[in-house]
Amino acid sequence: MWSFIQDQILGMKWLNSLVGRILSSLGLDLESRLGGSLQFFVYDVIKITILLCVLIFIISYIQSYFPPERSRKILSRFDGLTANIISALLGTVTPFCSCSSIPLFMGFSSAGLPVGVTFSFLISSPMVDLGSLILLMSIFGGKIAVIYVILGLVIAVVGGSIIEKLGMEKYVEDFVKNAQAIHLEAESLAWSDRLSFAKEQVADTFKKVFPYILAGVGIGALIHNWIPEHWVTQVLGSHNPLSVILATLIGIPMYADIFGSIPIAEALLSKGAQLGTVLSFMMAVTTLSLPSLIMLKKAVKPQLLAVFILICTVGIILVGYAFNILQAFIF
Repeated sequence: MWSFIQDQILGMKWLNSLVGRILSSLGLDLESRLGGSLQFFVYDVIKITILLCVLIFIISYIQSYFPPERSRKILSRFDGLTANIISALLGTVTPFCSCSSIPLFMGFSSAGLPVGVTFSFLISSPMVDLGSLILLMSIFGGKIAVIYVILGLVIAVVGGSIIEKLGMEKYVEDFVKNAQAIHLEAESLAWSDRLSFAKEQVADTFKKVFPYILAGVGIGALIHNWIPEHWVTQVLGSHNPLSVILATLIGIPMYADIFGSIPIAEALLSKGAQLGTVLSFMMAVTTLSLPSLIMLKKAVKPQLLAVFILICTVGIILVGYAFNILQAFIF
């Protein structure tokens, strides 16, 4: 039953076969580079789009129960490590990309929440959300997806705790700390209002994310069918001890979310890249993209920004090497 769910419902193998039959009927040779690339592109775009819309709808409905004010009140009830854990968990039901998370981070900071707690939220929100769990399960399987999410939460909790212990509160910009916090009771919404909210979120997020899906799947198709396997294994395979560091540094300048990075990761893995290396690339893309760092620079001083980048980079690299060591036992 689980294999059926993973292969046919999440992985949509039936869709891959259907796309292949349609392309073959049009006279394309699926064994050729062009035919294989088109099958990969069409199949992944349709599959990820379907999963994207379904997941955003479900998560947005859940998110309607956790508006920023309610999230702030929940976080204000806890302190210490518990607050970091709750903050990281709340990040799993919030926006899909780091740029969308930063306004919420600023709102939490202006409401007086400890800086370490807000950074635990900021790290976990783009890196590990419910959508990433389901989508990772569709590509890599349940075991890898769960381990990825757990380690992502660990990075968020540990990273926020370190920032708190270092006393980095003074490096948050004054306009953020002194901003007028909005204190409103969470509006009681009927189920029809929540459904409408979820539909609006699907439409808005789809418009923002779809171009990155096309770009990510396009790059994945290129890697999958045009780049020689020995190139990938030479650079990102087990014979290169610096593969995790290289993948992390390559991922940082890119801007995408989990939906745009997974097709690239899928293609790299199929070409012989190590699992930990691929996951480090995904984490770097989603957590440390240049646009999000530029936005964050407006809210925090260079010292805090540097510590945030260092913690995330080291954490991502450690996770990558850990996965590479465990790869033989996971697969």
